[in-house]
Amino acid sequence: MSRLTVAAKRLLVGRPFRSDKLAHTLLPKRIALPVFASDAMSSVAYAPQEIFATLSVAGLAAYAYSPWIAILVCVVMLVVVASYRQNVHAYPSGGGDYEVATTNLGPNAGLLVASALSVDYILTVAVSTASGVANIGSAIPIVGDHPVLFSIIIIVLVATANLRGVRESGLAFAIPVYLFVASMLGMILTGLIRWIFDSPMRAESADYDISVTHSLSGLALVFLLLRSFSSGSAALTGVEAISNGVPAFRKPKSRNAANTLAMMGGLAIIMMLGMVFLARVTDARMVEDPSQLIGAPENYFQKTLIAQVAQSVFSGFPIAFYIVSFATGLILILACNTAFNGFPVLGSILARDSYLPRQLRTRGDRLAFSNGIVFLALVALILVVAFQANVTRLIQLYIVGVFVSFNCSQAGMIRHWNRLLRVEKDPAVRRRMRRSQTINAIGLSFTAAVLVIVLVTKFLSGAWIAILAMAAIFILMKAIRKHYDRVARELAADEDDMVLPSRIHAIVLISKLHLPAMRALAYARAIRADTLEAVVVDVDPDETAALAREWEDRRIPVTLKVIDSPYREITKPIIDYVRRVRKDSPRDLVTVFIPEYVVGHWWEQLLHNQSALRLKTRLLFTPGVMVTSVPWQMTSTEATQRRLRDIPVDVPLQQTGRDDNLRG
Repeated sequence: MSRLTVAAKRLLVGRPFRSDKLAHTLLPKRIALPVFASDAMSSVAYAPQEIFATLSVAGLAAYAYSPWIAILVCVVMLVVVASYRQNVHAYPSGGGDYEVATTNLGPNAGLLVASALSVDYILTVAVSTASGVANIGSAIPIVGDHPVLFSIIIIVLVATANLRGVRESGLAFAIPVYLFVASMLGMILTGLIRWIFDSPMRAESADYDISVTHSLSGLALVFLLLRSFSSGSAALTGVEAISNGVPAFRKPKSRNAANTLAMMGGLAIIMMLGMVFLARVTDARMVEDPSQLIGAPENYFQKTLIAQVAQSVFSGFPIAFYIVSFATGLILILACNTAFNGFPVLGSILARDSYLPRQLRTRGDRLAFSNGIVFLALVALILVVAFQANVTRLIQLYIVGVFVSFNCSQAGMIRHWNRLLRVEKDPAVRRRMRRSQTINAIGLSFTAAVLVIVLVTKFLSGAWIAILAMAAIFILMKAIRKHYDRVARELAADEDDMVLPSRIHAIVLISKLHLPAMRALAYARAIRADTLEAVVVDVDPDETAALAREWEDRRIPVTLKVIDSPYREITKPIIDYVRRVRKDSPRDLVTVFIPEYVVGHWWEQLLHNQSALRLKTRLLFTPGVMVTSVPWQMTSTEATQRRLRDIPVDVPLQQTGRDDNLRG
């Protein structure tokens, strides 16, 4: 790694932390709230909007159902928050829903939860970023005109901030999150006071009527109300993040996490109900397609619901409107930070259990799970581009995964309490367990009902894509675990594996008698093999004859064997010869020495060692054959060695790709 690369990495990520500094990254409640709860609190920015937009297909009269739908969503949120407080106390290790389901319902249930949460975290990044850009675009037209570009920029910036560490990203994002909470509560309080004193508040869309695209009654109306409820249930996304992040809290971890969960739920419910109330008071209109608005000018740009409400509540005070718009956009953007903290932890646990690549288990320089952060950012970027940063299209995929994990988690907790109740004798403890079990049972009944509603109402609208993605991830994780199990069985050692080979047959590959070849010959002789020979492939008879004469003139005490190659191939004749040696003496170990140049520039590498690379690749798949590269450093490597010596001492050696023996 060059000095320039190291300097760039240090500028973006910062100085590396020692492993014993992990406690430094633990979070107090005031920082944990914006880190883990920003997703759930930010949901109030788009969940009420989705309720109104869904109801709009039945015309303006359907808006009368919006308060009741919002109240029902808040009741479900209250139950889910209470249920997850039980999870936090019972399973504080950070596995969250995955650990609960795996321990109590079995590995397949755990994998189902893991696949659902993975989809949910990826969509959290895509949806929250797209929604944040849409809100900022309501105040700044250039952002609204290029949502994909600004979404990409934001995801890259948030991922970079998280690579600096959980605590550092939390400190950076705390102020915008608290600004959003303050601005929302201020807007709700101001709107409530103006409503009490009968001060007029009219949204800019209040004078428009809504065309009825579907005349609904009976079962069709019920279906619409259920669909609106399922869209509003997006407000529950992110509730599970705290249970997955308990290890990141300061001690006492469980209590701090449970208190943070309660604060998050309370704030989200207040803001959700307040937003719906103000939307009704200001007569704001929110439709899926602006063409539904009767009386709206041509090419009318529909602002978000929060923007319309803020504009009417703070009429005559535009600064407050801009503060609300920017704060909303920022928290929606930062809501994806919840996923950037949740998914890497989940990925590390799955990697520990051999369900994901083990690279996801390791921490980076700043003690964050860097590989998980980068992977999450890349997948979210693909989604944003594929769906053109459209919130309405993305949100249809969104809440299926989170409610699958809710259901498995609550079912697992019920079984968890049953298991403990079978052995617990203390009446007071049993009463507490029964109370907790009742909370989880109520949570299961609510979340199961919501899941059924979501599947029925959103399946054809895009939920099937999320289900297909969960199935694909489930199958992939099973395949990864099967691979790791097979590798572990094959690599398991016993006393029979200590049997030494009968003989060692050493082969040195020669093309010409230069310094790399002479070093390879000297090294091969030093190992004292039972049989040692040099092998040259005859692709040019004149050069081969000249090599043989030079070999005799130098009196090299190693047999030179010439392999004929009538078709001027190099790799195949050597592979065939090595296999014949193995076949003739199957108990012998064959060691092949390959001289190689070590060059200092990438373009020089293209000019050398291509035959050696092909040979090594083929020989690695040949049983009973060891391949030894014998390097010869060219003068162009001196500059590289100097750069390695100049790397700052705070950079761990494993990052340089070298060790002290290779520094010259």
